[in-house]
This record gives sequence, C-alpha cells and structure tokens, in this order.
Amino acid sequence: MSGKMAIVVFSGTIDKLMAVGVLSSAGAALGMEVQIFATFWGLQSLRKDVAANNTRISKEWEEMKQPMLNIMKEKKAPSWLDLIKQAKNVGNVKIHACAMTFDLFGYKKEDLLDIVDDVVGAGEFLEYAKGADIVLFI
Repeated sequence: MSGKMAIVVFSGTIDKLMAVGVLSSAGAALGMEVQIFATFWGLQSLRKDVAANNTRISKEWEEMKQPMLNIMKEKKAPSWLDLIKQAKNVGNVKIHACAMTFDLFGYKKEDLLDIVDDVVGAGEFLEYAKGADIVLFI
C-alpha cells in the first residue's frame, strides 16, 4: 500500500498520543508518506522536558490511567514516543511543529525533541493535507 496520511496532533495526553504512534508506525510500515502537524498540547508533548515524563491521560479515562500504565509495563508495550521514533526510522514520516503555537509559547527549536523536522505554518501543512488519502485530527 502506498499513499499519504496527514495527522494533526492537538492533544498531549498519552492515550491519544498512543493512537498517533500506532497509526504513524502502521502507515510507515505500509509504505505511506506520513506528515504529522503538532499544535498546542500536541506540540508541548514533543518538548524535551515534557516527553519522557508525560503521564497525562484524557479526563474521561483518568480512572484507567494506572491500570493502563501497569498493563503497558507488564506487556513491555512501546511508548507513544517509541512508536513514533520507530515510524520515523522506517521512513517517509515527517513531524512539523505548528509555527503559531511555536511562537505563541515562545519555544525554540532546541526545546523540542530531535524527531521534530521543522516549524511550518498551518497553510503549508494544509497544502499537504488536501492531497492526503487519510486525514486525522487527534
């Protein structure tokens, strides 16, 4: 399978970031070109000082946080970040930081994990997304 997938990552909770990791790694494994646009809390989750210690979970699932973390540890499941790194290693996966969020929060490129490829405006990402076979908002 080939094609293109565009993922807008707005959430910074690990339950939703796991979906980003699973879908981007599956897309990469299938030979898809995957473009990830991280904005607001999704971009914050890619900060060096946040990524490794992020255990936030969506409010509606907060009672499942510890059981989920325990199961993942017990089964040696990769983290959302490991999945995204694996996807990037397979190839054809790019991660873009939202320029507006980047400026709004006063981020510097060195604040972000090295898996972030660049900082782009929404218009540039939308040009890519309009040609994608799959567009997701997570």
